[in-house]
Amino acid sequence: MTAGLASAAATATMVSGSSGLAAARQLTRAFLLQQNAIRHCSYTASRKHLYIDKNTKVICQGFTGKQGTFHSQQALDYGTKLVGGTTPGKGGKTHLGLPVFNTVKEAKEQTGATASVIYVPPPFAAGAIDEAVEAEIPLVVCITEGKDKANWAKLPWSHQSWRMQDWHHAWPYSQERKNWYCVQIWHLTYEAVHQTTQVGLGQSLCVGIGGDPFNGTNFIDCLEIFLNNSTTEGIILIGEIGGDAEENAAEFLKQNNSGPNAKPVVSFIAGLTAPPGRRMGHAGAIIAGGKGGAKEKIAALQSAGVVVSMSPAQLGTTIYKEFEKRKML
Repeated sequence: MTAGLASAAATATMVSGSSGLAAARQLTRAFLLQQNAIRHCSYTASRKHLYIDKNTKVICQGFTGKQGTFHSQQALDYGTKLVGGTTPGKGGKTHLGLPVFNTVKEAKEQTGATASVIYVPPPFAAGAIDEAVEAEIPLVVCITEGKDKANWAKLPWSHQSWRMQDWHHAWPYSQERKNWYCVQIWHLTYEAVHQTTQVGLGQSLCVGIGGDPFNGTNFIDCLEIFLNNSTTEGIILIGEIGGDAEENAAEFLKQNNSGPNAKPVVSFIAGLTAPPGRRMGHAGAIIAGGKGGAKEKIAALQSAGVVVSMSPAQLGTTIYKEFEKRKML
């Protein structure tokens, strides 16, 4: 799904040459060491902030920009409780019928927002995240792809007061009509939502974790929440080539989702026909060093009892059949 050490280094090489390779390796090592450490300390405690519902108050950073405007309007049409947004220098104005603030701190104080979605260019993404953290926003969703890795590594990962979600081109939302959860990435989120609605299951929460090599929320973060939630009946996990996130998720499921009370998990892995060494779309979608291939990920998931669909067009019917098998309908 997300790229590992080799792909992060390879991407830097294509941009910066051999000196970029050395710098990328050093930075990646430092970041991964830090990331491994925070998984065992206070940042893990912030997983609870992934819980949202129809009453969650959301602000948009980069509210009046082209992308912020487009997606904010889409969110409003959908029913998201968007309560305003920020654009420095435009505080006091209104946009899409909602107030604009200069800072996240001001927006939170005035609206009571507990989630922020960020639509700003890559050079400013880390700064926007940091501002949201300083304002003590519990859930920060950063849409920006290709974020600066040096600034990304400097974010306050040791804090348990916030949770980072990396979701390209989508919004934090929750429908409370149904009792099962999706975990997925990129644009297939929309496809899975549509299909599960068509078969009458619906969604209670969708989490997109993004395709960048560095992200703030991984599959295991989400799976722990879903497996421990008594109202969660089934899970869809959508991954892609690159890295080892899906293999790690499979191992987690083996250890935590087995036996007669195991919840049905359906998966799809994108990139089955991708050639090794070539990046496919996302920064993390690359097979390198003989690792990260779709076949290996599929095998790992199947060994954990996951039903893997070979087509994204069959996610809805596949999870429905699993519910039928288990007499859960």
